[in-house]
Amino acid sequence: MKKLLLVSILLFFQNSFSKPITETQKLAATCKVWGFLKYYHPNVTDGSKNWDEQLFQILPKVEEAQTSEAFSLVIENWIDSLGEVKKLKTNKVSKKEYFDKNFDLSWFNKKELFSKSLSKKLKFIEENRLQGKQFYVDFAFNTGKMPLQFNNEVKYTDFKWTDKNMRLLSLFRYWNYIEYFFPYKYQMDENWDKVLIEMLPRFYAPESDKDFGLAMREISIKLNDTHASTQMPQLFEYFGDKFIPADVKIIDEKAIVFSLKNDSLAKVNDLKIGDVITKVNGKNIGELIKENRKYVEGSNEPSVLKNIYWTIFNGASPSVEIEFIRDGKTAVKSINRYKYQDLKIQFPEKGKWKILEGNIGYVNYGELEESDIPALITALNDTNAIVFDNRERPQDVLYAVSNWLNAEEKEFARFLDPDVSYPGRYVWRERIEKCGKTNPDNYKGQVIVLIDEKAVSHAEFNAMSLKTVPKVKIIGSQTGGADGANYGFPLIKGFYTSFTCYGVFYPDKKETQRIGIVPDIEVKPTILGIQQGRDEVLERAILFAKNGK
Repeated sequence: MKKLLLVSILLFFQNSFSKPITETQKLAATCKVWGFLKYYHPNVTDGSKNWDEQLFQILPKVEEAQTSEAFSLVIENWIDSLGEVKKLKTNKVSKKEYFDKNFDLSWFNKKELFSKSLSKKLKFIEENRLQGKQFYVDFAFNTGKMPLQFNNEVKYTDFKWTDKNMRLLSLFRYWNYIEYFFPYKYQMDENWDKVLIEMLPRFYAPESDKDFGLAMREISIKLNDTHASTQMPQLFEYFGDKFIPADVKIIDEKAIVFSLKNDSLAKVNDLKIGDVITKVNGKNIGELIKENRKYVEGSNEPSVLKNIYWTIFNGASPSVEIEFIRDGKTAVKSINRYKYQDLKIQFPEKGKWKILEGNIGYVNYGELEESDIPALITALNDTNAIVFDNRERPQDVLYAVSNWLNAEEKEFARFLDPDVSYPGRYVWRERIEKCGKTNPDNYKGQVIVLIDEKAVSHAEFNAMSLKTVPKVKIIGSQTGGADGANYGFPLIKGFYTSFTCYGVFYPDKKETQRIGIVPDIEVKPTILGIQQGRDEVLERAILFAKNGK
């Protein structure tokens, strides 16, 4: 009786572990193990294995496994075949100041997928990982290139979307790049593990080449990073390679024409600044935003609305129907679309600086160069106030301008870097970034900085330095929310991707990612203001310069 009871108990535990496992579960777990071994296993991180080929060899065995027990055995045998992992002689206590909001290897212990022995093997590899130079990844400053580098990836000259192995490789590469080396993973709207489960069917069994291509785009958009997107030649095939000859701004789910790419083409199409477009090909702008936002990069809502125009107005056909409002009257008409090179875009000339009424200086950061700084100081040093227009990407003048505006050196930013010796963990860079210098002759007037959603990355970093100036006032609206270097690289043949590769925070470790630079006085353009040809943000800055409020 006792023997029968013991056998029953053993069978119960065996059956409770040996339960069926879905294709998605198996592939998600394989993706995580493959990436973990790539960056942790000493006999893999040294580059001695063709790691892509190892994936192609293990996938059929994974496919054959019908239970979690069988799957675990496949993975264990695979790990054993990689050779011995030697226990480190010493395990020094790290003195690094770690930032671990992205770090989570708890998936090792998921009993529904991994046996106890497999979990122990993975944990042992973590504890005895390679801590020297990595073969597949590097992070270093002052090398003349982006600090983060994904190295030695096989470049496939004949990538075919119909090849399941290649589709899964592209997903596995990308998912693990983000898992271990995207500093803002913890700020994403969706959990990255859940994204893998959600997107896997689109890679394992896509409906078409278009479905696969759009999946490659969509997964990068899920980073909620204005720097992050995947580009491919097919993108223009899906959305069309022809543009309307105007720029629009989305306000209240309407598209307002705020500038013309080419005056002649705009005249031909009877497009005017201030036209309010309410529908495109019969669909409301709000409906089109909802349909297409999954294809549009953005750390926050203003960034998405800034970048979404092409999904709404681009097309393959030479014309598009719009419903629009002008002078209070609603009308419908067809306007032409043009290939980019045929737009012959006219870029207005902008001066570098000028003095406005009331002895108020105005500086166009987008045009200012470092060699201009001495003349700028001479021209504007005696003004009552200076408005620095930071709504376009500035040149590299941050430190030269700060030396003039500040009376002393100030801390303004600190950086968060991936620790490639412990992938997934991040460390605070020792040096806090400073600007300004001891300068008793610094500028004494009021400093005002203009910002909006077009201020991204370097423009946000620039605004952070300007926030150190005494009595500075930031006027405008939320910036793009993607501070830090934008690392772009080929994911696999035909697909080029990018994301922010290190973190930028205030000296007190307050975040800028997704939040952006928060204005002291919020001002946003209005439909009426655009129709009247006004720059309402600049107007508010001038008003503040004159009366201090």
